[in-house]
Formats: sequence, structure tokens, C-alpha cells
Amino acid sequence: MSFFEVENLSVSYGHISALRDVSVRVEEGMIVSIIGSNGAGKSTLMNAISGVVKRESGTLCLEGKALPGQAHRVVHSGIIQVPEGRRVFAGLTVTENLIMGGCRIPAAEARKKIPGMYDLFPILGQRKNQMAGTLSGGEQQMLAIARGLIAEPKILLLDEPSLGLAPIIVSQVFEIVKQINEQGITVLLVEQNASKAMAISDYTYVLETGRIVAEGSSDKLRNDDTIKKAYLGK
Repeated sequence: MSFFEVENLSVSYGHISALRDVSVRVEEGMIVSIIGSNGAGKSTLMNAISGVVKRESGTLCLEGKALPGQAHRVVHSGIIQVPEGRRVFAGLTVTENLIMGGCRIPAAEARKKIPGMYDLFPILGQRKNQMAGTLSGGEQQMLAIARGLIAEPKILLLDEPSLGLAPIIVSQVFEIVKQINEQGITVLLVEQNASKAMAISDYTYVLETGRIVAEGSSDKLRNDDTIKKAYLGK
């Protein structure tokens, strides 16, 4: 059994099928990426895992234990999502945002972890008393990731971390994801920038119109002519 498993997950919005029998496996310590075009169902998959979107059918297991559908129980099990669009608390300072991230641990413990976040993201330390809504897009993305890390995730879900960022900032964000993984955190990464995602991930799933249409080691898929043509612009 894998560290984290999604089995035959289906989600519908009314009469519209968004995901159909999607299965994903993530081994501990890996970065697994899910790529696909706009509307493929990538964010729906992340939100269904997190409990934000109701599952029509399917099961989720973490460390061999079935996960409930309620979002707060998913979070307390150790699955932490960094949502698409960052969604920082604009009217709170950087430090206050980080404290809010410590929902799985006592507030005092969350505060103790903040200096480590400032070591990982020095710019956040420089901005610690600044309102999050006044940060640049890249700084907000770093804050959103740091806020997720405060919660001590067993698996970190990253939903489109490069969205809307300048190319140089995109490269920085992906380097940070690698650093996080090297510290032992398992990552499930949803990303439209297939080239960047596959460059840092161990394994990749390709999602199209709500179904997994291909999967394999990221190195193998990067050299697949069909994948290169469809997702890498080659």
C-alpha cells in the first residue's frame, strides 16, 4: 500500500462530471505532479482530496487509514493544501498569516516554527509586520507555502503555485518546492507549467477531461513524443 492513495475518485457539479474514477498514488518522500490543460479537473481533484469539494464516490487513504470527507478532519490528518490563487489573509500581517496556518498544532508551537519559515523565505522575515495584501504575487505565494508548512503537513498539496507569476519568480518557487521536499515533506503538485513540474517531480499523472490518460516516471514522460507535443511545446 502506498503512503497516500486516491482510489476511483469521482466528482460531479450537478449533471456535469468533473472527475471520473481518478486514482493516484504517492509514495512517502516523493514529489508527484499532476499536469493537464485548463479545465482538465486538476483543482477539482485537489479540492476533493481536501474535502472542500464533495466526493461523489471513491476513497482516500493516508498511511493505510481511510480519510473522511470533511475538510477540517482532512487537515487534522496531515493533508495541507496551498490553494490556487494563494488566498492569503490580506488584512493580516505576514506573521499573523503564519500563526493562522498552525491549525493542527498549538499556537505556541506555531510561533516557534515561524523563525524557520523566515530562514526558508528571507523576504518574509523582512516583511513580517507588513499586511499580506500589500505583498507582491511572488511574496504572497511564498507566504501561502510557508503558512502550509507551519501546520507540519504529512503531505503538502500545491495547487498551481506558478500561476500569474513572472518567469524568474516561477523558477524561485519551484526551487523552494525542491528544498521543501529535500527536508522530507511529501508533495502532490498540480501545475499547468508541465515542463517545470516534471523537471522537479519523481512521477507524473496526466489528467484530461476528468480522467487520468497517462502516468509514469517524470523523466520517462518528458521524453514521450505525445506528451512533449501536447504539454511541452516540443
